[in-house]
Amino acid sequence: MGYTVGKLAKKYGLSRSTLLYYDSIGLLSPESHSKGEYRSYSEYDEKRLAQICKYRKAGIALRDIRTILDSPETSLASALQRRFDELNNEIDILHEQQKLISDLLQNPGMLKDSKMMSKERWVHILASSGYSEEDMRNWHIGFERTSPESHYRFLKYLGLGNKEIREIQSWAKKGTDRP
Repeated sequence: MGYTVGKLAKKYGLSRSTLLYYDSIGLLSPESHSKGEYRSYSEYDEKRLAQICKYRKAGIALRDIRTILDSPETSLASALQRRFDELNNEIDILHEQQKLISDLLQNPGMLKDSKMMSKERWVHILASSGYSEEDMRNWHIGFERTSPESHYRFLKYLGLGNKEIREIQSWAKKGTDRP
């Protein structure tokens, strides 16, 4: 039993033209074209479309989806890592825009109402979890030693300025108390 373009599109909440486009780029070609050029999609095609939709929801580009579906498992990992890195970059840009808008409005309190993690929120979370000042310092030292790039991104995520980030990274690299 096969699916027509309309039935398959409806099942996944897509337009008919989306499936026709996928066919034109070789991403999802129907099992057969019957008399009168009607497309017939198989169960395999339906499962492939389910994968395509899942990867699209993750924001993966169509060219990468085709590579993932037609290549070994390593393609999936690299495409997902690339998308994850893109999302981190997009989040950084959005946080910088939030900070800039709050600065332009001269209302830094706006950031407290945003979903952005702040230094104050993070310290409160750690303190509420039983972390002492020394525990927090050791946390930074460990983070800096194991993953300095991720530590930097996290400090940016907290909304810290470059000067404060450099100071934290400096004492964390040395493994000493704050100056």
